[in-house]
Amino acid sequence: MKELTLRHHNRDSAAQIRDLLLDIHDECYADSTDEFDQRERFAWFVDHWSSSPGFSCVIGYEGEQAVGYAYGAAAPESREWWRGTKYQPHNGHRATYHLSELMVRPKWRKTGAAQSIHEALFAERPEHLAALLVDTEHPKVQALYEGWGYRKVGEDRPFADAPLFAVMVRELYRERAQSA
Repeated sequence: MKELTLRHHNRDSAAQIRDLLLDIHDECYADSTDEFDQRERFAWFVDHWSSSPGFSCVIGYEGEQAVGYAYGAAAPESREWWRGTKYQPHNGHRATYHLSELMVRPKWRKTGAAQSIHEALFAERPEHLAALLVDTEHPKVQALYEGWGYRKVGEDRPFADAPLFAVMVRELYRERAQSA
């Protein structure tokens, strides 16, 4: 794989990248018949997240070809996904970024693109913690995130038709303190 070009976006540029996010999603879920994976349903999530004040997105490109993206937003205080689990942040560090999506086109999977995009997303974030949800029926995905420093702190089903998710947390402030 050639070196990726990583482009950062925020709420102000969300409308310009919306169709690209949806198109990559469609390619990644082309074989799925699950209603949860359909474009119309996913479009709601894209619109919801991209309208959040703390929204950020990184899209990775090889040449002019978008290979994948990661996006999310700052979590509203007291609505962090880890609340309701036994997890307690160290030293009062509670500011959390919710990673909503990390998606890489099939051609670029297992190339390091996903991790590069993921790390670029957090490189400029001020939050102390990163939190994400992984379908419990996808243990390989959970193991991938564990390899990137996340740990499972509980489980949650955020709405009635959602799968059961593993709630995973990564402590960003410790990484920053160690590298300073």
